[in-house]
Amino acid sequence: MAVADGQGVFRVRFDWGPVGADAVAPGAAYVAVVDVLSFTTTLTVAIEQGISVLPYRWRDDSAVAVARLHGAMLAVLRSQAGPGQITLSPESILNTDLEAAKIDRLVLPSPNGSAISARLADAGATVVGVCLRNAAVAAEWVAERAAGRPVAVVAAGERWPDGSLRPAVEDLWGAGAFLAALAEADGGAGFSPEALTAVAAYRGVADRLATALPESVSGRELRVNGFAGDVTVAAAVGAGRVVPVLRDGWFVPA
Repeated sequence: MAVADGQGVFRVRFDWGPVGADAVAPGAAYVAVVDVLSFTTTLTVAIEQGISVLPYRWRDDSAVAVARLHGAMLAVLRSQAGPGQITLSPESILNTDLEAAKIDRLVLPSPNGSAISARLADAGATVVGVCLRNAAVAAEWVAERAAGRPVAVVAAGERWPDGSLRPAVEDLWGAGAFLAALAEADGGAGFSPEALTAVAAYRGVADRLATALPESVSGRELRVNGFAGDVTVAAAVGAGRVVPVLRDGWFVPA
């Protein structure tokens, strides 16, 4: 059964994945994409370090060509990274001598947050990259500019082996952190029940995120595979002071 208008009657909306993005983005002044482990965390760290980021849907030969066209580094798989190479791991950026490597542009493929960001931009949305590190400052920036216009938030989620969406709790928390700060900045009127639920989920864990995030399914997966440091970087609430905005195909500092 079709839903008559979804969340379109609300000023602030929240949903999951690419299909949810299509549902809540129309008419929104800004769309916040949240992919805590790890696209938007890596994106935010890259912007903090002066790197512009092109979100790319696929990790294939076309990504190689795009990176070459723009004189950019192409992020590789974590398991394939060599010295001086950047991956979807935020630590790979923090541990690289960017000046020596002369890296100022990065093509960052990701099947979730990156693909959703590119999809939304193609549809004409103004996309903001949000993670736990920058949720508050991003919400303040959006609230000032939205000026009462609609705002949508999309939790990227992960994928089950069959390709279906796996709602990921870390993205729910990241979305909730952004929405909670947005409510404080502009009074919180007009939030959909879905958006309010994300706020409640974040507030329920806000005082123990540093321990809860590593125990999430995604957090445990990264730790088991040797990337516990990425989880620590992602859990640093408020550590980032930049707001990545997607303009002309590239995420740049707002």
